[in-house]
Amino acid sequence: MVWRSEIMLKIIIENFNHQEIVSQVDNRKVIELIHENYIDWMHACGKKGRCTSCKMVVTKGFENLSPLTDSEEYFRGNGRLKVDERLSCQAKLMYGELSIKVPEEQKLPHLDYSE
Repeated sequence: MVWRSEIMLKIIIENFNHQEIVSQVDNRKVIELIHENYIDWMHACGKKGRCTSCKMVVTKGFENLSPLTDSEEYFRGNGRLKVDERLSCQAKLMYGELSIKVPEEQKLPHLDYSE
């Protein structure tokens, strides 16, 4: 982790009422930033990249994420991760802004989602 006052990272969860998460710490996993901001996000394997329960649909800012991990390559290869999806427990937000959506199958029943 690097602390630089000039860094401004932002995640927008579009179908969660355009919830915004702002951070000044780069190179962090997306799910860490989400959970640190008290937002529930599904993850069944303990954030280890062994399942696809934490996937997110990236609508903008794909280029601001770290490269695909071996786990993501594996799931993409067997059709469990689409081209516009990443695992939030594996993808790190390196810089800039990221807009994402919660996939329908990952929505938690106790939360109210928007479209």
